[in-house]
Amino acid sequence: MGVPPTPSSLRVRVWRRLRSLGAVPLKRSAYLLPDTPDRYEDFQWLAQEIQRDGGDATLVRVQQIENISPAEVLQLFHAPRDEDYKHLAARYRKLLQSLDRKTASTSTRTHDELARLAKEHQRVRAIDYFGAPGGAEVRRLEEAIAMRTRRPESARPAPAPTLDLTKLRGRRWVTRPRPHVDRIASAWLIKRFIDPEAVFVFAPPAEFPKDAIAFDAPGVELSHHGEDCTFETLVKRARLRDRRLARLAEVIHEADLRDGKYPHEEARGIDVAIRALLAASPDDHQVLAQGMAMFEGLYVTTARR
Repeated sequence: MGVPPTPSSLRVRVWRRLRSLGAVPLKRSAYLLPDTPDRYEDFQWLAQEIQRDGGDATLVRVQQIENISPAEVLQLFHAPRDEDYKHLAARYRKLLQSLDRKTASTSTRTHDELARLAKEHQRVRAIDYFGAPGGAEVRRLEEAIAMRTRRPESARPAPAPTLDLTKLRGRRWVTRPRPHVDRIASAWLIKRFIDPEAVFVFAPPAEFPKDAIAFDAPGVELSHHGEDCTFETLVKRARLRDRRLARLAEVIHEADLRDGKYPHEEARGIDVAIRALLAASPDDHQVLAQGMAMFEGLYVTTARR
């Protein structure tokens, strides 16, 4: 592709269009998009516009690029989207930290900012063709804010708990795929203190097995409640009295929500470690096993103070 130096408006217009399409540069004058009918048509229209205004554009389909591996091509697409997700996550985190628990669900400012963030997230996801790793952090923060701001539809008291966690044995437990801090820590807690014979499965909420006990998902009994993350909910519901668990719950709360309530320095490291596990393996059960081993180590080495 060659764009003449004048008029400069054409160069700016082409650059903005390439950016909005999620096209990534290869060397200096070539840009890549996935070979789908819609993306091919996008490039066709852009090529016509460049040619009409005196530039040069050639549209080529390729199956392999010499001297660049498929993994390197994938990274070309991941890098700009991860940067977009990084900025989005910072904005979501700032909003989460500023939420007033009493007025979060009714604040016009909160709703307006959430709407802007959701719109921007949708834009980025539309051009995230290969699922950049940074998207997981944004989705986690979105879910945390949704759980924090959700309020009962009426003034009726919340229904009484129906599960007696002290009597559960040999059950199936289900949560959402791609487990992060709260889900992995909760699974460790379940296996360690509530149901030693627990079996864990992963599924989208709409496909949760009816015979499994759901946790850490919107609208289920064992999830975020008030300011508590799921791990804290489980500790309270299981009536566990353990000083090491209490401190670990604070660390997990901060690692999951990052709302500044419990500013433990270990929280950031746990978050980074689990994101590394997720990036290294597509197998959720493998990630769960490795994460649970980590939380066992954290529990054992946590002071009883």
